Amino acid sequence: MNKGTYDAVVIGGGMSGLTAAITLCDAGKTVAVISKGDPVCCLSTGCVDILNSTDEPFDGISSLPFGHPYGLVEQDLIIEACEHFMETAARGSLPYAGSIHKNRHLITPIGMKKTTCLVPKTMEHANCDENEGIHIVSFRGLKDFFPSYIMLQYSNTGCSIFDASVSSTIGIAERFEDERFRETFADWLSRQHIPEGKIAIPAVLGIRSSFSIYKELSQRTGRTFFEIPTLPPSLPGIRLFKCMKQAFLARGGHLYWGSEIASVEKLGAIIEGVTLKNPGRVGRVQGRAFILASGSFISGGLFARMDSVQETVFGLPVYYPENRSGWFKDSFFSRGHQIEKAGVEVDSSFRPLADAPFKNLFICGSIMARSEVMKYGCGHGLAIATGYAAARSCEGFVR
Repeated sequence: MNKGTYDAVVIGGGMSGLTAAITLCDAGKTVAVISKGDPVCCLSTGCVDILNSTDEPFDGISSLPFGHPYGLVEQDLIIEACEHFMETAARGSLPYAGSIHKNRHLITPIGMKKTTCLVPKTMEHANCDENEGIHIVSFRGLKDFFPSYIMLQYSNTGCSIFDASVSSTIGIAERFEDERFRETFADWLSRQHIPEGKIAIPAVLGIRSSFSIYKELSQRTGRTFFEIPTLPPSLPGIRLFKCMKQAFLARGGHLYWGSEIASVEKLGAIIEGVTLKNPGRVGRVQGRAFILASGSFISGGLFARMDSVQETVFGLPVYYPENRSGWFKDSFFSRGHQIEKAGVEVDSSFRPLADAPFKNLFICGSIMARSEVMKYGCGHGLAIATGYAAARSCEGFVR
């Protein structure tokens, strides 16, 4: 290995990949992350769903079917992983609220409730009863947010509309980064004679400074606010991704962004490096160990053919239901499509099972077989837990 060899190379820049990368950096390892571009977490609500089938996530985890990736992570390690995430987010000025032992139910932009666990502090007060007094503040021309739907579900609800002179979520959020705009908005809000109760606002309270803007607005008005995520892509998901990405860079991590892997260089059962598809000169990244966190079908980590499923980076063996006609239910929006079980099977150290060809490769996130993230509502929680656990195994290997 030459001087430019990293202790670990993480392939995938989503929640599981960045969690693994940050964990290894905190252990003093040199780490690179390779990613094709902004990950699926940018489309998310920014909340951490650990498991939404029960009010207490760990009760649900203990009853998951055999083979689910949560079964590879001890409860204490899941707790440690989530605490590490919350510390990382807080250091990045994006603090989270909630207990990993208790789910909460948040208002969505169409008035339904979403079950989740850890939420950005700007959503801390979004756990509302149907009869609780809520006043919705929206913005003229804003799409992907529907106050009338929310008002149908919550009878004791009012609504006011502010004209921000722009109508996109990112445009309004950028305006909130300006102090004079915040003063204007707070003055307008104080003149609305809003009854006592919480004030709900779409998630537009800034892009870079959301928590400080949230606190300032609460102090200026003396009111209790909470954000409601808009439909994807939602700013809380973008904030979360930017926070994790900056946390990795602040720890000295190296990013290869917008890069696809062209080939894998190996010596026997050891991966030595990967080459990148770059215009002109071909790039090469060497590592002592590799972590695959490339996600499932949406992220491109898995690719479905007519009668099989392919892992797209290393060509690893993939588990998938054999009957192609049974992969999907009749309704796309139904939970529990059989194809969600597809993925790479791993052992207790998060290495691919014995029939896979590489000894210095670890796996984490939704590319793991039988994850069924949509069915069990465990997206970011599973990413954080398995990313952290895979990093710990990888750390032991490179030590």
